[in-house]
Amino acid sequence: MESVEPQSTETQSPGRPVVRLLKGRQKRVRGGHPWVFSNEIDMTPETKALPSGGLVTLVDDNGGPIGVATFSPHPLVSARILTRDVDHTINVEFIALRLSRALALRERLFEAPYYRLIWSEADRLPGLVLDRFGDTMVIQANTAGIDRLMPEILEALDKVAAPANVLLRNDSAGRRLEGLQDEVVVAKGAVDGPIEVIESGVRFLCDVAGGQKTGWYFDHRENRARVAALASGRRVLDLYSYLGGFGIQAAVVGAEVLAVDSSEPALELARRSAELNGVAERTTFHRGEVFAELTRLGEAGERFDVVVADPPAFVKSKRDLKQGLKGYRKLVRLAAGLVSSEGLLFVASCSYHVDHAAFADVVRSGLRDARRAGRILYTGGAGPDHPIHPHLPESAYLEGMLLQLD
Repeated sequence: MESVEPQSTETQSPGRPVVRLLKGRQKRVRGGHPWVFSNEIDMTPETKALPSGGLVTLVDDNGGPIGVATFSPHPLVSARILTRDVDHTINVEFIALRLSRALALRERLFEAPYYRLIWSEADRLPGLVLDRFGDTMVIQANTAGIDRLMPEILEALDKVAAPANVLLRNDSAGRRLEGLQDEVVVAKGAVDGPIEVIESGVRFLCDVAGGQKTGWYFDHRENRARVAALASGRRVLDLYSYLGGFGIQAAVVGAEVLAVDSSEPALELARRSAELNGVAERTTFHRGEVFAELTRLGEAGERFDVVVADPPAFVKSKRDLKQGLKGYRKLVRLAAGLVSSEGLLFVASCSYHVDHAAFADVVRSGLRDARRAGRILYTGGAGPDHPIHPHLPESAYLEGMLLQLD
């Protein structure tokens, strides 16, 4: 049962439209799923004419209340549930309570204020991503509903955390599906150039305004620590290194690192981070296309004690699945060929269309192609600041596997 939250003095907020589900289409959403699809809704002319991202009261075909949701008539996911209690008013106090509970959890999990503070549906604010970098917050509003609620979100954030700087990093692909425009806007304070993120005591520079996503990938925090713990005194190859999260942490514990990425701006920040941590002499950053570099290194007979392959999503939609799986298989084959005997391979997928079974299969296939045997030491996903919604498999998008190869 949903916990108690601020109550409205009315049974329904004035002017909140009612959206009705089709007969027999309420079972999944009543079972706990936070989404309602367009083909489950009675799309009357009045319903189709509702403004994108507005608040609605969801009811079943008999008028039984289901909850309060943001609603957009055109996307496949038309309604995203905010609360199961139709008596709730969605206002600053409502959002502040959700933020404060998410903050309390992160403060239990982490000593330093660097983490994903809100992870969309799992933190009961569907469509909202909020990353914390000390006194700077970076927000992504990925749905029309969250975009409309942004004034209340910003006010609530001030009440709960009082950040000095807030950046709206609204340039995700998900916004375009909802008919929203891209924008990168400083909503509070100033964001001038790279900012610092501290992870496992290691300092990194990231570009929250122009880098990938919100500037840093907090989801791999535990995977980076796991790899670093096994890298002391080893030779490490960090593929798709971005800002050097895996490689620099390994260098800090004594590894010799070669990091490869196609982005020169990212590599330049990684070089500066290596200097910040006093490991510039143990790190080499090389710009190149990863598959080409893997082939070149293999032909040169290079071998590494630890190889990390953390690529961008090869499968961005279902139609990409077949080709994307071939890409992961090829990546594993080429990367495994560079791992020394008894060395380690960490490989990951951030494509939520690639489930655990499919990912495990392409890893097995890639190892077979490379004629390598070994053992799986760990399988897992994102860290606890990316919690998984129990009824939403899409929130468990990250797959990671650590192996020792013979």
